[in-house]
Amino acid sequence: MLVREWIEKLKSGALDGELTAAYGSAAEPGARYLSLLEEYERRFGNGEAELVSAPGRTELAGNHTDHQNGIVLCAAVAMDTLAVSSPAPDGKVTLFSWGFGEIGVDLADLAPRRSEYGGSAGIVRGVAAGMTKRGYAVGGLRGVMDSRVPAGGGLSSSAAFEVLLGALFSRFYNADAVDPMTLAIIGQGSERDYFGKPSGLMDQAASACGGITMIDFADPAAPAVERICFDFRSAGYVLCAVDTRTSHADLTDDYAAIPREMKDVAAFFGKDALRYVNQDALDDPDTLARLEQRVSPRAIRRAKHFFAENARVPRMAEALKAGRVDEYIQLMNESGRSSRELLQNVVPSLHPEKTEMAEALDLAGSLLEGRGAWRVHGGGFAGCIQCLVPEADYGDFVRAMEAHYGRGACFELRVRPWGVHAAGQGL
Repeated sequence: MLVREWIEKLKSGALDGELTAAYGSAAEPGARYLSLLEEYERRFGNGEAELVSAPGRTELAGNHTDHQNGIVLCAAVAMDTLAVSSPAPDGKVTLFSWGFGEIGVDLADLAPRRSEYGGSAGIVRGVAAGMTKRGYAVGGLRGVMDSRVPAGGGLSSSAAFEVLLGALFSRFYNADAVDPMTLAIIGQGSERDYFGKPSGLMDQAASACGGITMIDFADPAAPAVERICFDFRSAGYVLCAVDTRTSHADLTDDYAAIPREMKDVAAFFGKDALRYVNQDALDDPDTLARLEQRVSPRAIRRAKHFFAENARVPRMAEALKAGRVDEYIQLMNESGRSSRELLQNVVPSLHPEKTEMAEALDLAGSLLEGRGAWRVHGGGFAGCIQCLVPEADYGDFVRAMEAHYGRGACFELRVRPWGVHAAGQGL
């Protein structure tokens, strides 16, 4: 569709239903779409273009279980990365990103570059490489994009960008033939090998699949996905995040230590991941004594977290499916305690002065004790915590949190019903 046709479609209200389903309203998202279309037209003219978006994600349960082939409960959120894009005949990816400037990558060279670690260019090159390795076509892209996924907030802005890029290559060069989970796997490979950050598959899978999903990574080549229908607001609660305004910079080694130490425990038992280890072995005194000679005490605690958390995920999913919110709250708090005490991803050991996450959890606990839930969110160490707050108390909770962390620090995690999505496809 031509850019001018998209603009008229938006102005006529023809996309209002779709926008409301994705974002909760049509007015502000519609204005955002219009602004991006007008920017595209200013740069590239009134040509054929597509509007494609990929959401951020929130982890509901399964903290650091995905990289051990475990089970996660996650949800796509209304905050997304949106692009107005079209094919480019020059074999180059040229994207103008609001707030981040221009991204330019020549797809003639898809080898990883250490100089691009931590940058958008590496992600572009990595996604293109992942597509070609699986026999899919890639080609040039041009467009403008905008991300509303907070960078560094634990909502996986990089995963949303990876999945979005894969979807653009799929749409323009492969007739939408690449399924969502394959997009996720390609994105994960880009994050790991081209962006330089160890990553499980949950972030990309949640963004690609959408809604609330329980994902079992026992077979990482073909994860099992179960969609769960639940609305927190209808149950009288608000799922929200609190941004502690802390940076993930210099924390890569702390993150990398978690999967490494878990894999060290798995390797002791001759396995590639903890999912395939019999957890009863950790309760055997002789086996535990031998393990203690091989790995650190923290690695053993982290393994114990994995087993407890992995068993907790299906229980939390069942609680949602049955509408047992009180049980869900209890389990959500158990998950938070396990992350803090066993997984130990609240205060980074290499930066013990970074206590902001611990302080935020303590403050949330003082406000919600007996009435709600609070837990570390995602990778941990910095960024956001996740809370479940009674709807009647949400205003007071926001004011209390923002008194500490500033205006806009507390925000609702509205579940988006679909994952990566091309506008105009309907509900």
